[in-house]
Amino acid sequence: MQHDGSTESSALDVLDRQILHALVHDARIPFAKLGAVLDVSEQTVARRYRALRERGIMHVSGQVNAVPLGHARWVLRIRSTPDKALRLAESLARFPDLSWVTLLSTGSEVTCVSRPRSVERRDALLLHTLPRASQVRDVTAHEVMHRFPADEEWPRDSHLFTDQQLRELGVQRAGCAVGLRRANAERTGPDTPPDLTPEDEAMLALLGRDGRAPYAQIAAETGWTAPRVARRMSELAQSGVLYFDLDFAVERMGYTARAALWLRVRPADLDAVGRAMATHPEIVFVAATTGPTNMMASVICRDTPHLYRYITERLGALDGINDLEVTPALRVLKQAQTLLSSDRVSLVR
Repeated sequence: MQHDGSTESSALDVLDRQILHALVHDARIPFAKLGAVLDVSEQTVARRYRALRERGIMHVSGQVNAVPLGHARWVLRIRSTPDKALRLAESLARFPDLSWVTLLSTGSEVTCVSRPRSVERRDALLLHTLPRASQVRDVTAHEVMHRFPADEEWPRDSHLFTDQQLRELGVQRAGCAVGLRRANAERTGPDTPPDLTPEDEAMLALLGRDGRAPYAQIAAETGWTAPRVARRMSELAQSGVLYFDLDFAVERMGYTARAALWLRVRPADLDAVGRAMATHPEIVFVAATTGPTNMMASVICRDTPHLYRYITERLGALDGINDLEVTPALRVLKQAQTLLSSDRVSLVR
């Protein structure tokens, strides 16, 4: 099939969405392979990919999963004085260990995800930096005990492909299997965590800036050969330490309502509720946590009426939920690896 949609409009056409879905499944898929699956040229795929990046709609990055390295992940709720909350969020967005920095609609609360690479860095943030900040009034730290993997990663566009195309991409329909990227990211890894060398750190830093950096470029940065780069990248991915993520400017994709959900679920129903929520198209993250609530989820909806329908119809139909707090996002300042400004994603410098 041939596609002629313009790449200059903010709206995404079918080919753009197919490319994004393929990258969500395999961030480093060769453009020649993807073009063959979609029946377009390699040059067309490459041109569309560059346009999506240059327009600030998406960014591919390699991420370090600290769990296989023996470190926990935390969701932080930070209450601030209203006049200083935005400044606090902007400052937190510059911390390398923090992601998904969001100013909530109350105007006085910031949430973020902390993925410290060491106990020292965790303690420095939780016990020193935040408590000493004059604008911070209160911090609640929720440790992520278990993340429920989605049966299909957001934005869940597998319906745009034929079954044959999905087989060629190595993707299965929703409900059949968990995507390799997230499955690897959530593994606890081997009994002995891999030791990261300075060369590993150099490679991971480069992949954080560009998840599709060529092997030759990484080889020049690390002093390795390109085949050795490929082998080591595969090893770290298999261990769960390395995974690839896509940041999106979701507003330009037609989604205007983001929110965090804080749930109290009966312990006996926690696993069932989490697994059910992981199948919902609106859910981008759901996990069982410690803290005053025992489950946290992030949702993306078309608009506020869509959010209302999700809460009352899909979420309301689940047994075991005793209480729910919805905190809409006023501004998302940082995603996994990128800053979000004026409806564009841009790399943190």
